[in-house]
Amino acid sequence: MTKKYICIHGHFYQPPRENAWLESVESQDSAAPFHDWNDRINFECYAPNTAARILDEERNILNIVNNYTNISFNFGATLLSWMETADPDTYAAILEADRLSLQKYDGHGAAIAQVHSHLIMPLANERDKKTQIAWGIADFTHRFGRHPEGMWLAETAVDTDTLEALAAQNIKFTILAPRQAKAVRRVGSDATWREGSVDTRQPYLCQLPSGKSIALYFYDGDISQSVAFNGLLNNGKGFAKRLLEGFSPTDAPQLVNIATDGESYGHHHRYGEMALADCLYYIEQNNLAQLTNYGQYLSLFPPQLEVQIHENSSWSCVHGVERWRADCGCCSGGRPDWNQKWRKPLRDTLNWLRDAIAPIYEFEAQKLLTDPWKARDEYASVMVDRNEETTTAFLKKFALRPLSESDKIQILRLLEMQRDTLLMFTSCGWFFDEISGIETNQILQYALRAVQFAAQTSRVDLHEQFVQKLAAAPSNVYPNGAFSYQKNVLPSSVDLTRVGMHYAVVSLFEKFPQKLTLFNYTATSELFERIEAGNQKLAVGRTVVKSKITYSDKHFSFAVLYLGQQNIIGNISINMSRDVFDEMQSRISAAFRGNDLGEVIGIMQRYFGSQTTYTLWHLFSDEKRKLLHNLTEKNLRHAETALREFYNDNYQLMATMQQSNILVPDAYKNAVQFIVNTDLHRYFEQDVMGQEELQRLTDEFKKWGIEFSNKQSLKLTAGERIFEEIRKIDRGSSSIEHLQLLNFIAERLEQIGVKLNNWKSQNQYFSMIKAHRNGEWWWIDEPWRLAFAKLGAWLKVKSS
Repeated sequence: MTKKYICIHGHFYQPPRENAWLESVESQDSAAPFHDWNDRINFECYAPNTAARILDEERNILNIVNNYTNISFNFGATLLSWMETADPDTYAAILEADRLSLQKYDGHGAAIAQVHSHLIMPLANERDKKTQIAWGIADFTHRFGRHPEGMWLAETAVDTDTLEALAAQNIKFTILAPRQAKAVRRVGSDATWREGSVDTRQPYLCQLPSGKSIALYFYDGDISQSVAFNGLLNNGKGFAKRLLEGFSPTDAPQLVNIATDGESYGHHHRYGEMALADCLYYIEQNNLAQLTNYGQYLSLFPPQLEVQIHENSSWSCVHGVERWRADCGCCSGGRPDWNQKWRKPLRDTLNWLRDAIAPIYEFEAQKLLTDPWKARDEYASVMVDRNEETTTAFLKKFALRPLSESDKIQILRLLEMQRDTLLMFTSCGWFFDEISGIETNQILQYALRAVQFAAQTSRVDLHEQFVQKLAAAPSNVYPNGAFSYQKNVLPSSVDLTRVGMHYAVVSLFEKFPQKLTLFNYTATSELFERIEAGNQKLAVGRTVVKSKITYSDKHFSFAVLYLGQQNIIGNISINMSRDVFDEMQSRISAAFRGNDLGEVIGIMQRYFGSQTTYTLWHLFSDEKRKLLHNLTEKNLRHAETALREFYNDNYQLMATMQQSNILVPDAYKNAVQFIVNTDLHRYFEQDVMGQEELQRLTDEFKKWGIEFSNKQSLKLTAGERIFEEIRKIDRGSSSIEHLQLLNFIAERLEQIGVKLNNWKSQNQYFSMIKAHRNGEWWWIDEPWRLAFAKLGAWLKVKSS
């Protein structure tokens, strides 16, 4: 039995990016062509690690493996929550990897939990430590179906109180950086503690003041550093050899273990997931060491040494945990002329807010709940699975008495207020260089939402004091932190009235507007009328907007007028009676049908007043983009018609000029470029793809030397379509034509320099090959086999 073990840990996490009120990630232009950075990093890292390629010497795909099964990993709760909806296939593959790892590693799963909101635990109070761990466990248990053996601490930030809190909730181990170990000695001995560097190749026992204990692993810092920053992922076998060099020449059991951000494997380092897969494959195939995870190794080889830790230490701040509360000098380094003096005032402000909100919560919640703080600890049961059944069960468990609807709303608001006071301490808010950065703006959204809930539940207004305290935080960009907050955070705020305004505008364009889901709100109209006259539209209605989070709702009446292009005028009222609404609706509808837009606007002003007006700019970001994009598309269709006519009318003239070696004017070439690029994109979106049309388009690209207008978008569109076409291969005799078309498309795209991301297509093709090798199907005939093999050669997957 080998005594050499290897464990690679990946910490997979993204800062929360959701609008705090909508709980949805809005578009981020910097992530284009993807919707947002979660989407982009998922495409580059999280999904590829579920199907990582192992290549042969000719760089053909030898095998496809789920890396998560063979490593140790944790995912941030907010990231998995996003992935569950945004990419359910990758989410399911991650859960499946943990299930398979239980079989591979003697009942010890690859996945470990994470403190829920990624806050710096040594800077949290005792109550928040407890809740963070409880929520992390609840989220993990909900997803993976078992209690976690280990838990990742944000930034590996640790103190003794944090370890006590982990042990109290039956967490067996956590992972730290080697410099966080202070001193070691043998378990059970009275020997003097020995300070200095720690041997990372074994687990350690940390005896706690309470009498409990917890196991600690310290990752190999040099190898981890090389993975993250020094190019070790450039070669999988080189990666494996570097891990193997970490063993010492001893007969004792030893574990070489490393820990890095999981995003190293594909996002920070392109094809890093392949290097990881090749590394693990090389080690296993050659029996060079035994792959394991922390839970299995702990069960096989309990700690022989005990350890003391450096209090208030972390893996990403050499000063301990000062990066999250002081101008310690740790920063991203992009602006050496900036300082981080804002960190302490920000920490002080949020600590003040937490402590101001806690008695509000306790005072109000004890009127309705048997144990307010225990209820907070168990609120994760609602957070992980928001529906009427789980919410009702939770309220029934903790209610002091039968609850009215207003009682339920009050309780949920109070608990959401507490959720936000924890989210506002997310570590990313202090990690970077400037208080006006997007990560700090994000945590200040949670702070503002908590302030709003405090006002709703107790009528205690903390906002003015909150802003005053933020003013003490300096900024490298703005006069101070309060200025940045008012400019960048306040406009993000959403209440039911703004949701109503959003619904009113959207109702102009939706096919079935009477009942809509708008992020985490619903809008239901008891009365609705929409009238259209050419490009102009009028919508009037009486609607109820309801939060799916707190169940609070608001009734309102509205009228909204669309004048064409981006011109929208609307009004809203929360106290208009039914009689007044009926009168307004009758008059405004008659005026619109009479083509008197001036009278329509006048009626709106008379019935609603000028203070409740809203426009396109009240739409939430993604809906605003969608509407403006639709308007742009409509105008571009007109432009395309004109350019296509110009292209057709002048084609022969341009060809003659080219044949005569006369320079074709740029205006002509621009028309050609626009039309051919448009047609090539459209080719992969149409129902039926033909060889003749693609040949014409690719010939045009070569003939005119056309540049791609949006190559990345084309690669994504074409890659997705080819994947769908490969899924249609039915292995019937008639499908050889389908294979020939795919091969023709592959050849033509290569001729014009379009190299697709064939990740999904390769997965599909490889699954077909595996099924063939398992005898589940066979070649139809030799021509079919050759065509199929040719497609595999393009995909770089061997068919035999």
